[in-house]
Amino acid sequence: MSKRQTNHAPRADAVTMTAVVTNGVGDFDQLVVREVPRPAAGPGEVLVQVLAAGVNNTDINTRLGWYSSTVSTPTNESSDGIDDLEAGRTDGGWNGATPFPLIQGADCCGRVAAVGAGVDQGIVGARVLIRSCMPLDPADSPATEWLGSDRDGAFAQFTVVRARDVFPVETTWSDAELATIPCANGTAENMVSRAGIAVGTRVLVPGASGGVGSAVVQLAKRRGAYVIGIASGAKRERVLEIGADEVLERGEDPVARLGARSIDVVIDNVAGDGFGSMLGVLRNGGAYVTSGAIAGPIVELDLRTLYLADLRLIGCTAWDEHVFADVVSYIERGEIRPLLERTYPLDDIVAAQRDFLKKRHVGNVVLLPPE
Repeated sequence: MSKRQTNHAPRADAVTMTAVVTNGVGDFDQLVVREVPRPAAGPGEVLVQVLAAGVNNTDINTRLGWYSSTVSTPTNESSDGIDDLEAGRTDGGWNGATPFPLIQGADCCGRVAAVGAGVDQGIVGARVLIRSCMPLDPADSPATEWLGSDRDGAFAQFTVVRARDVFPVETTWSDAELATIPCANGTAENMVSRAGIAVGTRVLVPGASGGVGSAVVQLAKRRGAYVIGIASGAKRERVLEIGADEVLERGEDPVARLGARSIDVVIDNVAGDGFGSMLGVLRNGGAYVTSGAIAGPIVELDLRTLYLADLRLIGCTAWDEHVFADVVSYIERGEIRPLLERTYPLDDIVAAQRDFLKKRHVGNVVLLPPE
């Protein structure tokens, strides 16, 4: 595990930087490591020196154009196995067309290198996390853009964002450990918050060993919930270590194991063929919450299951305004912990994403840009 935590100042005379540029929809060959112009902070913006950048499904899905409605394939495969991948398609981003060529990277731990007009100079030098899901207008939370999908992100030595999207963080965690947090934990906290999870809530978490799933386990436990994870047998102990009260074997029938109508909230980023059984365990008035579908986005729903049990289906993409500040506060108070699997140099991004796609880890893979 890397413990790199740098105070190196960026070169004042640098005009270029190393970045991974995604040229379009496609396989790993769309990822090109090259020198590009170093960005500058405009009014209301900050220039952030990237210290570490996490790898996650969002980056891979954007490169594959998976968010397009024409794609029905699971996300837990490499593009080699995606039959409906269309080279040249651009409509598969969070908000429609992806602005290729693009520097991806939704997870960023960095240091503020410079600020634009109207931004307090006092933030220069601060170690920060960048909010992955950025409100275009804080008063209109559904209007968002995503770092590394709608605008250039963290797979580079520097990135530029609005000042309101950087959050100073005081912690002894390494840069790489911090880079495991933004996308997964922001997404997880948004779901946990919207579901109203509290002391005694019974929560079922399919995919509990993944980035978002493991974050949900920790964040639900800090609210006092009773958490049941679903994971492979090889990952069972790790999921228990991060706070789950029980772990079901992946592929096991949750209704047979737990009983019908025994769960208050299901937080599910897996979906696919298991969707029906997730609704089957929910009590009357229970909630099914989702922000992803790694096992496949196309599911079968019997509407009688939904309305006869007064179930709530909650879709979560845009983060509520308080969410990321709350996550940062949990870090600073030691209420959650990072799950860092391993690190790679930035120019080894293909190896890092291949490793990530194998899903053998609990936690995250992180890229370290050159200093």
